[in-house]
Amino acid sequence: MLDGILWVCKNILLAFYNFGYAVSHPGLWLDWSDKQAIMRVVYYGGSVEFFFVVFTAFLVLTAVGIWRRQVMWGAVRLLEGLANGIGRAVAWFGLLMVLQQIMIVFLQRVFRVSEIGVGPFGYTFTKDLSWWSEELKLYNAAIVALCATYTFVQAGHVRVDLVYSAVGFRAKRAIDMAGSLLFMMPVAVLVWMYSWFFMWRHLITPKPSASDTIERLLMKARAVRWNVETIGFSPNGFNGYFLFKVLLVAFTGLVFLQAIAFFYRSFLEFVEGEESAGKYLDRDSLGAGEEAYEGTH
Repeated sequence: MLDGILWVCKNILLAFYNFGYAVSHPGLWLDWSDKQAIMRVVYYGGSVEFFFVVFTAFLVLTAVGIWRRQVMWGAVRLLEGLANGIGRAVAWFGLLMVLQQIMIVFLQRVFRVSEIGVGPFGYTFTKDLSWWSEELKLYNAAIVALCATYTFVQAGHVRVDLVYSAVGFRAKRAIDMAGSLLFMMPVAVLVWMYSWFFMWRHLITPKPSASDTIERLLMKARAVRWNVETIGFSPNGFNGYFLFKVLLVAFTGLVFLQAIAFFYRSFLEFVEGEESAGKYLDRDSLGAGEEAYEGTH
C-alpha cells in the first residue's frame, strides 16, 4: 500500500517537472515547423506526465469544490455548457447531410452531373459525386462523436437498469458517482491513449508508438514528415478519413470532461439533497404542448 502511494507521488512530481518544463519552454513544442516540436506534442499528448497533471488538477479542483461548493457548481455549468454548445452547433450537420444528399440525387439522376464544384470565396473546390456522397459519413461521424455528451446532458441516451429506478435519491447519486469514477473516466483515459497515437500514426511518418519514450521520438524526429492519410475506399471517393481519427480523440476528451461534470453534479446533489436536483441544468424543450414526448427517449 505504502509503496503504491509513494509510486503515485513520485510520478506526480516527475509529471509536473517534465510537463512544466515543456510548458515553460513553448518554443520547444509549439513551433510546428520544428520536427522535434511535433514529436513533443505526440509524446506529451498521450504521456504518463499528461495523465498525472490532469489527475492532479481534478483532485485539486475537487478539493476546492468540496470547500466551496459554488466553485464545483461553476465547473458543472461550464462543462455542461461546453457539451450543450458543441452539441447544438454540430446537430445542424444533420440538416446539412439531408440537403447534400438531396442535391446529390437531383444532380446525378435528373441533370446527369458527374462533379460538384463549390467556390464561395473565389477558390473552386471540385470533386466527383462519389466523393460528396461518401463525405456524408463525416457528418454522421461528427454528430455521433461530438453530440454524445450533449445527448448525455439532455438525458437522451437509453438507460436500462434493474436497481437504479428502485432505490432512493441519494442511492442514485452514489451510483452515478461510482459510474463516473469507475467506468466513464477509466474508459475515456484508455480510449484516449489508443486514439491519440492512432490519430498521429495517420498524420506523420515514421509512425509513432505508444511505447516510445521521448528520447526515441526525438530521434525519429530527424526523419519525420507529414504524411496525412488520403486513401479513399474508391478511386474518386472521399479521401479525408484522417478526420475520423481526429473526431475519435475529440469524442474521448469530451466524454472525460462530461464524466467530471457528472461526478460533480451527482456529488453536489447527494450532499444538498433533492432540492438541488436539476440545478442549473440546461435542457432543451420541444415547446408548449409537447411535454408528453419529453423524457421518453
